[in-house]
Amino acid sequence: MSKTWHKGQELNKEIEAFTVGNDFLTDEKLVKYDCIASAAHAEMLYSIGILKKQELSQLKKGLKEIIQLNKDNKFKISPEQEDCHTAIENYLTKKYSNAGRKIHTARSRNDQVLVAIQLYIKDELLNIKSLSLELVGELEKTAKKNEFVPMPGYTHMQKAMPSSIGLWVMSFAESMMDNLKLVDVVYDINDQCPLGSGAGYGTNIPVNRKKVAEALGFSKLKNNTLYVQNSRGKNETNVVFALSNIMTDLSKLATDLLLFSTKEFGFVSFPQEMCTGSSIMPQKKNLDVMELIRAKAASVNAKYIEITNITQKLPSGYNRDFQLIKKPLIEALDITKKSIKIMSLSLKKMKVNKENLVGACTHELYATDEANKLVMKGTPFREAYRNISENLDKLEKQDPLKNIKEKKVTGAPGNLGIKIFHKQSKQEQNKLKKQKKDFMKILDENLK
Repeated sequence: MSKTWHKGQELNKEIEAFTVGNDFLTDEKLVKYDCIASAAHAEMLYSIGILKKQELSQLKKGLKEIIQLNKDNKFKISPEQEDCHTAIENYLTKKYSNAGRKIHTARSRNDQVLVAIQLYIKDELLNIKSLSLELVGELEKTAKKNEFVPMPGYTHMQKAMPSSIGLWVMSFAESMMDNLKLVDVVYDINDQCPLGSGAGYGTNIPVNRKKVAEALGFSKLKNNTLYVQNSRGKNETNVVFALSNIMTDLSKLATDLLLFSTKEFGFVSFPQEMCTGSSIMPQKKNLDVMELIRAKAASVNAKYIEITNITQKLPSGYNRDFQLIKKPLIEALDITKKSIKIMSLSLKKMKVNKENLVGACTHELYATDEANKLVMKGTPFREAYRNISENLDKLEKQDPLKNIKEKKVTGAPGNLGIKIFHKQSKQEQNKLKKQKKDFMKILDENLK
């Protein structure tokens, strides 16, 4: 039997193709997580007398085989099977007969898909955190190396006040750390086990939901069985919103790099290996990867809106609309991971052109500082402001290095607090190591 819900009637082929969509392809990413959850579920069924010891052993052996086949790209889900859950059950039933037929006891595909997706999300968010911390490390290295390299600061895309490469780069490092706080919040919300809620209304089979939640390493149960279904879409929206924040920062940094690497600015440059060319203009050296990061940021934000629009007006309980939120979720995670990797690589390859940066620190940048010097001598600020504005042509070019080093206010160019930031980053790295270790341990133990 290909479909678990099949009752013998033939389904119209166009209807079948439309309802299955690309789920049979998308679900290949969920096979491992479905198998892990199925192993924990089988243990629980054994504990309440549904499965015999031999059947439990057979199922675990079969689930291990499926994971390996999936890893080797040999476990294929056919359109007739619709999804990974059916493909896995069919494999187990074909190989172990009754044991395979029992594995779905006290489960619905509704809570089954959710637990697989939530395990997948946990794993992927840990990967996102790991890549983000690597990027933070690259930003920190760049800032430390160029801490006191002066550059113009801009407002309204016009020169404003003296800044530094260190200040510019660390602004993104600190923002990424805030993004990771949001990822942690989303991770915690996702860290609730849905299994055992069935189709949303529980079961009269005496399942031990807590046992399964603990076996799968969830911090708690998602208690209300109907809320399990009502949270679909909401959970995925939270995840993609967190990713969208990361991508927004990458987009802003990408735009800066595109602008600052133009011939007109020349603040930074990249080797040829990072750039593409033109089919008609021989001289072109294009930093296309940054343009694509900007576009991909828009794409992730669009997926956030897509998931929100699909789910926000649905009634309580399961609705087939939920099928369409898996793809944008998975794509958003993939895009974000690849974009973070590209940005880290780009920073490693980036050259800071100190001479051009110092040369760009022209006299008008010091207008506000000169007004502040008058203020420190007792002149009211508005009078000092007017005085300097009337004498802009008399401003002299200053030593930009001396200027930025004099700005010792916390977080300003002369006092970035990189050492303090490094300690915070290290704490996050240690926290992540423990999270990953605990998660991998849970996955391994379920298949013993």
